[in-house]
Amino acid sequence: MADAKRPRPRQALPPVHAHAAAIDIGATIHVAAVGPDHDPEPVRTFGTFTDEIRRMADWLAACGIETIVMESTGIYWIPAYEILDERGFDVQLVNARDAKHVPGRKTDVSDAQWLQRLHEHGLLRASFLPKGEIKALRAYLRQRERLLDYAASHIQHMQKALMQMNLQLQHVVADITGVTGMRIIRAIAAGERDPRILASYRNYRCHASAETIRQALVGNYREEHVFALTQALELYDLYQAKVEACDARIDAMLERLRAAVPPPTEPLSPARDRTRQPNAPSFDVRAALHALLGVDLTRIHGLGPYLALKLVGECGTDLSAWPSAKHFTSWLCLSPSNKISGGKVLSARTRRSGSRAASLLRLAARTVGRTPTALGAFYRRLSARIGKAKAITATARKIAVLFYNTLRHGMHYADPGASYYEERYRQRVLATLKRRARALGYALQEIPAEPAVS
Repeated sequence: MADAKRPRPRQALPPVHAHAAAIDIGATIHVAAVGPDHDPEPVRTFGTFTDEIRRMADWLAACGIETIVMESTGIYWIPAYEILDERGFDVQLVNARDAKHVPGRKTDVSDAQWLQRLHEHGLLRASFLPKGEIKALRAYLRQRERLLDYAASHIQHMQKALMQMNLQLQHVVADITGVTGMRIIRAIAAGERDPRILASYRNYRCHASAETIRQALVGNYREEHVFALTQALELYDLYQAKVEACDARIDAMLERLRAAVPPPTEPLSPARDRTRQPNAPSFDVRAALHALLGVDLTRIHGLGPYLALKLVGECGTDLSAWPSAKHFTSWLCLSPSNKISGGKVLSARTRRSGSRAASLLRLAARTVGRTPTALGAFYRRLSARIGKAKAITATARKIAVLFYNTLRHGMHYADPGASYYEERYRQRVLATLKRRARALGYALQEIPAEPAVS
């Protein structure tokens, strides 16, 4: 009988990171794992107190660890990440969706060992995290957005109290937090009840007449409703004061960033739109961004100064982490995620994402769709053909490419206009029709359109 063939020994996968560790993040414990050749006890459990995290850092340093990976579990990873980063480790954050679990029983120890093994062989992809002052700028901007959300809830409380007193103020003014609305609400909180006196606080730019406002302010001023209105007003003022404090921190952080870069070579061009945006910071955001970046991001239609500032806070000033605009839009989950099997495209849907930068770009796309620009014409054409949702995603991707090229390569964007885009699209469709006609043995001939009869 012939001897059975012996299986060829498998070649071990060479390590990419020889001194790698992994941490399974939890609310009360952190489980750290190193390679078996680094310590006789390669898996250890530590608490989440600061002293315990520092003790974990000491153990990892004693093991000769150079790079550490951890999953983005809630916000529990932030203290461990920051302490380990300060100690000089190369700390990488990975999406839990990308780290497939070991089949079988799931434990914290097995998760940490599996992460360590994947990271050792270079099979994990690090998430993007801003560094230094950009990280602090992002934190201030996100805190400002939270404060604005809190203030918006108290605006709703003021509207509710006004409706309970049958004061139809929100129906006669465009915004109750505008000049006219706030004057009237503060007067009501101070004790004024005469509709004629309240209507006299009308600003000259208000569209409603003083008589219309007087009629809307004839109501039932019950004590409990006025009390609720007063408290909502005080809380709204409190959050507005906190927003101003955030603005001061953001301005100081931008000044610190500007000090580290050379001044721009070209002067700032006049603003395309001088209308002040609602909830915009109290300082000149456009001039601050131009001094920091050297380019004017607001030349891209859909990107206002505040929205551009939030994009810079989320993505940073250096976009070299993405080799090309395609990598950037893929990170934003704005490009198709092709799933191909057997040579067939099974799905080309964009991936779901909670990216704040992608949400900002979608907001810009929704805004630019109403403008007479090339981007607006692109949005309207796709919206009529494939629907608004997909048109917003496609337009957001175009804006992301313009944002990337402007910030990374210093491109100066100039809008060619909607008519230019429509003509280019017409020529492209006509060329396609001619090519198809030639393939069928025909030739197309253009016939000039007859002038319209008046």
